[in-house]
Amino acid sequence: MAAAGRARRGAGLSAAALLALPALALLALPALPVLPPGRGGGGEAQPGFSPPPGFSPPLLLPPGLREELRQRRRDLRRLEAAAGGGEAAGAAGLGCGDLSRATAVSVLGWGFTKVVARAVLAGGGSVALKSVHGAGREVRRCVQRYGAPAGCRRLAAYKLLKEVTLLRRLQHPGIVKVRRGLRGPLPRHGGAGELLPGLSRSARGARAVLGRPRSVGVGGDIDPTVASALSQLYGQCYDNSGDAELRVTAMLELGSPLEMIQLLQTPWEERFKICLSLVKLLFYLAHSPLGSIALLDFQPRQFVMVDGNLKVTDMDDASTEELSCKEDNDCTLDFPTKSFPLKCSVVGKCEGINEKKNLFNAYRYFFTYLLPHSAPPALRPLLSDILNATGDLRYGINETLRAFEKVLHLYKSGLYLQKRPLLLKDYISLKGFRTVEGEGHKCWPSYSHLGCLLSIHSAEEAAAICNSQLHCQSFIVTQHRTWTGRPLASFQSSWTDLIPDTNAVVYIKRSASSGGRL
Repeated sequence: MAAAGRARRGAGLSAAALLALPALALLALPALPVLPPGRGGGGEAQPGFSPPPGFSPPLLLPPGLREELRQRRRDLRRLEAAAGGGEAAGAAGLGCGDLSRATAVSVLGWGFTKVVARAVLAGGGSVALKSVHGAGREVRRCVQRYGAPAGCRRLAAYKLLKEVTLLRRLQHPGIVKVRRGLRGPLPRHGGAGELLPGLSRSARGARAVLGRPRSVGVGGDIDPTVASALSQLYGQCYDNSGDAELRVTAMLELGSPLEMIQLLQTPWEERFKICLSLVKLLFYLAHSPLGSIALLDFQPRQFVMVDGNLKVTDMDDASTEELSCKEDNDCTLDFPTKSFPLKCSVVGKCEGINEKKNLFNAYRYFFTYLLPHSAPPALRPLLSDILNATGDLRYGINETLRAFEKVLHLYKSGLYLQKRPLLLKDYISLKGFRTVEGEGHKCWPSYSHLGCLLSIHSAEEAAAICNSQLHCQSFIVTQHRTWTGRPLASFQSSWTDLIPDTNAVVYIKRSASSGGRL
């Protein structure tokens, strides 16, 4: 999907107004009969026909759209059955009542299928609200084809319902989690005003504020330059009250969008963590309770960072089915620059196609950019092997995970350090002191943009790093540690400004201290 214009901030809505965004929850879509004239949906009333109180005429839909709705309903029911049904839907937690009391609702962005807004809960804390975008490209294309807006919104709603079903069933640190949900009718009024009648009206104003629908940002629904991304699913609200517009809204935590350009400027250890987290996620998806799952729309924008951890946030395009086949020729895995022939299994499925599709996408979108740059020299041959083996799909996800864990072990243990002369003897150590942090000495990539702060295994490695830097004269091993447990060392171009610090040790080059007094 091509990225389009950028959303503007500040499109405010009441919480009740947000509930009117047509995210239609087809929890149990009945067959939609074509009624005779006078029985709803069109034509003149027949003599003697008097609709009962509360009667809502069924939608009249074209046969093609009816068939698409039936197919998506079957797919959703099959997925719900495989996921264990909807027993968790009534658990206590965030639901329609919490949504109706939310305040400070503002639109974050629009996409092909969904609309996302930010809201503040009554008890404090911000959440993201995710609903079907009734004026998005997916609905508009359907309307152009079938001329049935309500039916097309129902069709699009299956994507969000599918996503909620998957997120509730799949439990992994790299996947957003469904904690709880609540079903029930949406309130007709909220604290800030009357419920909007539908997106058909609100979308006109939103287009003026936000520009045309686009596919940028997390999950193709949010522009990451405008809004925080989505992560943990707190709950969902279904309207199953029987009116023509049934709705569902997912409530998720706010995370940070994955910015590849910024990641390239972070230390290698942090980039390796992201790649390792992704590999662990793909390992889980290859062996999930629902079978092997492919992320069909595999893009960096589908992921966010939450408390330093990578999470996938958009599962509506995930596939739990592997491609059916009759012969090996039916199982070619095609990418823009490469194709891979796969085997057709005895059960008529392309063997491992979902796993391999995920892995190659991880290679081309993540590994090639994040793994090799500024890696420790001794680890580069191993990283090169990983890149070559995943780029050619010689590795499956099991072998890839083992290779990553080997690199992690070598890095954490310090075994990757090559035999080298001991350099720490060329430094004087002063316990109980540290140097004044300044902005004169910088290096890249650093944990601090104000100086040179790097991850080390030991003071000996820090001495080797300082020796390799032209202007480095001293360093301090700090108390701060990275996710691997390695300490951070601050490298300085001078040592003259010493201040007491009972927890610190400063190491000063003997050559630098020879002209001064310690």
